[in-house]
Amino acid sequence: MSEHSMVNPHEPVPFGERLANSQAFSDLFRGGMALVEETATYLDGPGRAESKQLGRAAALAYATESMRLTTRLMQIASWLLLHRAVKEGEMSLAQANKEKTKVKLSALDNHDPNNVELLPQQLRDLIDRAQKLRMQVRRLDQTIHTVPAEQAPSINPVEHQLGLLKAAFGRESA
Repeated sequence: MSEHSMVNPHEPVPFGERLANSQAFSDLFRGGMALVEETATYLDGPGRAESKQLGRAAALAYATESMRLTTRLMQIASWLLLHRAVKEGEMSLAQANKEKTKVKLSALDNHDPNNVELLPQQLRDLIDRAQKLRMQVRRLDQTIHTVPAEQAPSINPVEHQLGLLKAAFGRESA
């Protein structure tokens, strides 16, 4: 039986799952994990040597920005690994959607441009590449996990607020 004969014509195509299984995701995964490894190699080797030669303000900027970079890349790697698990059938997209709430792919990066100017060029390049990767992952995340309006359950706003209150106070009834 072919894949097309199993598809119900009245059901929407599971686009998120297909995108998680796509070549685009595979390429993003490989590139993202390579950037994580490249950054770790730099920070443990040449970056460490460069940081020891920096003045006080630049050394503080280096420490701050390298921590931000490492944190950002670990969040991206977590997201990528979750979605690789979906691709390999180890978890469902719904499970990944639930787990990904623990991963922070913030839209904003609060860099001080004056600090970044103090950094060695290779670290600035890694920061720039990580920011671009984060934006690619955020776009893919929105595409994969956005539920089309016709599929989204209709939620009564009052019921939603009551549910939030119950969850906040840990009670079943008010």
